[in-house]
Amino acid sequence: MKVKNLLPLAALALASCTQKPADSADKEIKSASPMLGTWKLVSAITVTKGDTVKDYPVANQEMIKVLNDTHFAFMRHDLSKGKGKDATYTAGGGTYDFKGDKYTEHLAYLNARDWEGKDFDFTVKFKGDTLIQKGIEKIDSLNINHEIIETYVKQK
Repeated sequence: MKVKNLLPLAALALASCTQKPADSADKEIKSASPMLGTWKLVSAITVTKGDTVKDYPVANQEMIKVLNDTHFAFMRHDLSKGKGKDATYTAGGGTYDFKGDKYTEHLAYLNARDWEGKDFDFTVKFKGDTLIQKGIEKIDSLNINHEIIETYVKQK
């Protein structure tokens, strides 16, 4: 076969090669976000008018937060399956924005329904498999204005 007969075949072969679309590459970069995954709460502190209260850990309770590319959800419950005087269950979630160390939750769902539809701004810090989230929760209509500092450990 002559070389000039191979040129159209070579051109066709090259034309059939494709690159990943740009948005596919963007998803891979976004998926590398340190926020993504399942996080277990290990410590929570609330500061109100200078008074500091350690809210977590609480005996017989656990809490996790799950984040994907666009949404977050958290669940907190007692370990006695809702039985006894300390029975509790809290769940919520919504969408979020994350850029640099700024993390904003747009709370769409919560069993304390008066909190729904509110945005909360936080600063986050990562230390290995630990996430520290710090910010103000303020809802004038509920007379809520406090700082929270939550520490999570990433689950494998």
